Amino acid sequence: MSEVSINDIKLHYVSIAEAKQLPGLRIVLGAYADPGMWREACKGICYAKGLSYTPVVTANAGSSDTEFGLNGTDRELREWTAQSSAPVMVWNDERPRSTWIEQLHLAERLAPEPSLIPRNLEDRVRMFGLAHELCGENGFGWMGRLMLVDMGMEPLAKDGPEYNFWLRFGQKYGLSAEAIAAAPGRMADCLTALDAQLAAEQARGHRFFFGNTLSALDIYWATFLGLIEPLPEEQCPMASFFRPLYTNTHPVVRGALSARLIAHREFIYREFLELPVVF
Repeated sequence: MSEVSINDIKLHYVSIAEAKQLPGLRIVLGAYADPGMWREACKGICYAKGLSYTPVVTANAGSSDTEFGLNGTDRELREWTAQSSAPVMVWNDERPRSTWIEQLHLAERLAPEPSLIPRNLEDRVRMFGLAHELCGENGFGWMGRLMLVDMGMEPLAKDGPEYNFWLRFGQKYGLSAEAIAAAPGRMADCLTALDAQLAAEQARGHRFFFGNTLSALDIYWATFLGLIEPLPEEQCPMASFFRPLYTNTHPVVRGALSARLIAHREFIYREFLELPVVF
């Protein structure tokens, strides 16, 4: 077992080779000092449910790719999980779960209480729809990653190693001038829908996106907001390189981000998630 330490925030990781020999729940997280949304959401769901797991580091931890949050060249990860991104949840000898919705359903099975999926059909349909707008392809997180890539590439000379890194990373999200131009509007639409849902519930005297019960959407929102408005340094001591990249100042995005949504993130982290964030 190895220990990966970044900014004095530590998780005790095992390698992929070690993890394959272990029983129980293992989660491939990489070893990044940034609040990657899908990774933090996966960790947050486990934390809220009290699910213990073994963190797994990708084989190229410490390389420039991992430092920037990309492990697409990791042969061991591809061989084990048939894809190249983190997080990935693996339970015993079952197939790896590499998408947010598969991970949520696995967590629900392993720890049925507290359930994070509404029992009411209409609430359940709406929760998964809004969660998809946050976590799914071409959703808030996807578009936010494109904007982050664009910001990372902007000051760099073309064809240099860092520029080529960002180019490879962006291609995972369909990087193009058209996609980047569309990103702020898509993100703003998602923020507007989330704010309307939360406002309606609060008008009924409720604390969460759906009634008075924590749902997966509350956790997804709390973690995904870090893509445009990171938690303060004392709560999320990320590598200094990342903080400006994770601070989205686009007027269309910022104009749709309400004080209500920010306060809800603070409430969810304070009451249900781990602080400070541990990488």
